[in-house]
Amino acid sequence: MTPLPFQPAWRLADGPAQQRWLVDGLWSEEAVGIIGGEPKCCKSFLALDLAVAVAAGVPCLRRFAVSRPGRVLLYPAEDALHIVRRRLEGICAAADTALDQLDVQVITAPSLRLDLDADRARLDDTVARLKPRLLVLDPFVRLHRIDENVSGDVAAVLAFLRDLQRRHAMAVAVVHHARKGAAAMRAGQALRGSSEFHAWGDSNLYLRRDSDDRIVLTVEHRAAAATPDVTLELAQADAALALQPAQPDPERQSRVAPISVDQRITAALADRAEPRPFSDLRASCRVRTTTLYERLAAMTAAGLIVKSANGYCLAQDGPG
Repeated sequence: MTPLPFQPAWRLADGPAQQRWLVDGLWSEEAVGIIGGEPKCCKSFLALDLAVAVAAGVPCLRRFAVSRPGRVLLYPAEDALHIVRRRLEGICAAADTALDQLDVQVITAPSLRLDLDADRARLDDTVARLKPRLLVLDPFVRLHRIDENVSGDVAAVLAFLRDLQRRHAMAVAVVHHARKGAAAMRAGQALRGSSEFHAWGDSNLYLRRDSDDRIVLTVEHRAAAATPDVTLELAQADAALALQPAQPDPERQSRVAPISVDQRITAALADRAEPRPFSDLRASCRVRTTTLYERLAAMTAAGLIVKSANGYCLAQDGPG
């Protein structure tokens, strides 16, 4: 029996390996991960933009650079192939590159089941032949017939993809849905099904719509600092339809949003003339119960707010 590899502690690396990027700040080199979001948040557009960027060596979303381009293998399990082509053409036009010079290889099989050994073997053989730098699978729900809420079943499929990534030294991006109405949840926790999805990713991209119906991209990495959120828009110029960073909104920028918990409490109380109960404040401020209790107590002691049987109000609006 072959023993497990080992070495003396003094020979271990004394620092982390230098961070390497497939797409700077957006997707780590040879990372597996999720492109997630609720329906109609342009997840497929983002996945295709990532594919075009890696294949052509152009910045993803016209912002995130690609230093080492390479072949992309794409399986669009949900959209008709002519729609995929049209979207790729639009993204190529926006990125100032040509579709016929793009090394994106598209799997055209009518189905691919990652819970079946035969289909896993076919995908493995295809990857071995084409040697892509990035494999894009869109969406996960069309790639199996397992119960996505059963951790063991999900883990087995994701483990196969992780093994594929390691053996072939490539990145893997899987498009996956978030729960409906989960925009207020932390991005990774909003993914539909098992928590295995969130735990699996080295680089994860999440799309959601904010209160102004704008698309917001949140980036998460296992071994690197997260990129600040980016607001996106699906823009069309002539034949080009593609995601791009949204232009600043001067009117929105002029509105100063409350930042601290105390500012959130003050803003919430200023919205109503009558006292607001604790549960109402917690829903408005979106902070932990303990934190809200602590700040309300401190602001009451400082004379900034008044507590009554009906709830809390600003001191100048308080009773008597």
